[in-house]
Amino acid sequence: MNTSNLKVSPAVLLEIPTVAEKFGVTTPLRLAHFLAQCAHESANFTAVKENLNYSADGLRKIFGKYFPTDALAAQYARQPEKIANRVYSSRMGNGDEASGDGFKFRGRGYIQLTGKENYVAFDKIVVEDILANPDLVATKYPLLSAAFFFNKNNLWAICDKGDSIDVVTMVTKRVNGGTHGLEDRINKFKLFNLSLKA
Repeated sequence: MNTSNLKVSPAVLLEIPTVAEKFGVTTPLRLAHFLAQCAHESANFTAVKENLNYSADGLRKIFGKYFPTDALAAQYARQPEKIANRVYSSRMGNGDEASGDGFKFRGRGYIQLTGKENYVAFDKIVVEDILANPDLVATKYPLLSAAFFFNKNNLWAICDKGDSIDVVTMVTKRVNGGTHGLEDRINKFKLFNLSLKA
């Protein structure tokens, strides 16, 4: 695949061959879908750690299930570690709120690898000890962890269905759980798809 026309950082370009080989990114179509989702989720490959610095109002809107009252939200507002430990406790392989697993295994990488069970699985494909050094997902493996997510969630099969808006929508739903930012994802996909065809 010719990636010379892609408008991404040199760091991302350097990671593409390793990611492609390890996770079967064997066609320009797969790469276009993958990069479009990564670019959207990471603010054009700039955000590699989940931002959990929410106000009380933000907590109620985004995580209302975990912050059912204004008073409770106010106790956690602008405290990312406390927020992560609450919203990610006792799920995705994490321990309870007091364990600190929620913050330790918060979202990192271009598609926000989240939860201890995902970090345990990702740890098996890299040399370093990701469980002891979870920040490596953000600093060394942001693209590889995103490809791991695509692979684990069978997204390549969806990508292979084509370059229509319906396919971009299906991929988006699998990545995002909904269609948040769909227009931007479609635009990014079209740009990457065109660049890879050139």
